[in-house]
Amino acid sequence: MSCSNLTMLVSSKPSLSDTSNLSFRSVLNPFQLPSQNSPCSTPWRSSTTPVQCGLRELRTRIDSVKNTQKITEAMKLVAAAKVRRAQEAVVNGRPFSETLVEVLYNINEQLQTEDVDIPLTKVRPVKKVALVVCTGDRGLCGGFNNAIIKKAEARIADLKELGLEYTVISVGKKGNSYFIRRPYIPVDRFLEGGTLPTAKEAQAIADDVFSLFVSEEVDKVELLYTKFVSLVKSDPVIHTLLPLSPKGEICDVNGVCVDAAEDEFFRLTTKEGKLTVERDVVRTKTADFSPILQFEQDPVQILDALLPLYLNSQILRALQESLASELAARMSAMSNATDNAIELKKNLSIVYNRQRQAKITGEILEIVAGANALQ
Repeated sequence: MSCSNLTMLVSSKPSLSDTSNLSFRSVLNPFQLPSQNSPCSTPWRSSTTPVQCGLRELRTRIDSVKNTQKITEAMKLVAAAKVRRAQEAVVNGRPFSETLVEVLYNINEQLQTEDVDIPLTKVRPVKKVALVVCTGDRGLCGGFNNAIIKKAEARIADLKELGLEYTVISVGKKGNSYFIRRPYIPVDRFLEGGTLPTAKEAQAIADDVFSLFVSEEVDKVELLYTKFVSLVKSDPVIHTLLPLSPKGEICDVNGVCVDAAEDEFFRLTTKEGKLTVERDVVRTKTADFSPILQFEQDPVQILDALLPLYLNSQILRALQESLASELAARMSAMSNATDNAIELKKNLSIVYNRQRQAKITGEILEIVAGANALQ
């Protein structure tokens, strides 16, 4: 039996030792077992090319698929360990953000009767918008980077239809390389994220958008990042970063406040020898402020100090959620790649065994025919 009975999605000149033919997409099923009634040279689809190889080449390919399976499984476990730490960073930063919202709300209540001019909460007619686009630094994470870039492209198209100017602040190596290859998109600054977002990185972004907004170079700042929903789902979202709401709320581009009060915590465990996920809901507890609370300093001074701090905390949270979404997407992609490797190894082994058995049967028939000829 020829090896051409196994058809795969490969190039017109496949390399027998190349493992790049293994797809990392979960929906790919490039396998077809040979049929006894169909000729060996008949392809499964017009877009596929039969692989011509012998027993030795099949053994080499099976070994390469085994190695690829080990690599993808190790990458899945590494991403699973990192996504746990990323979730903890998001949840641990929630009490600080919620308490800061409470302080801002109480200060704003005391300033209702006063005419206070605060630069970060000043709403101006929008002529130019700054887009802060948060992407990842690495690939092999499914459609994570592609989804947020498509969201940014759609938002840019909307701004063009409205006749508004725009500029982009790119955060992440993947976004940087994308916008560098498109010089027609104006980019104010390129920033690279780290393995774990820190307050220093968030402060660099906050300082840039602060200077753009206060100097009136832009009239609105929007933050585009991937919101972490679960280990198998993440949503690209657009939030209005500046002007800030005096009450400390985060709103989307339609003015709907989206600042949630609960976080879902996903814990990776093992059950019956397999990796499983357990879900917990974490409710943030913040201290209640007294309605007769008085401030020693002028509330305006306190508000001027707290709003930049709150801006920094919101950017940091967006970076942390983006990282958690990236790691979850990478874990899912590597899990799919491991499953594909197992399936490919199974089908290659079937073809190898059939070809080996056909070879052994042919040799036996030759021996029997030779013995009969001597009689």
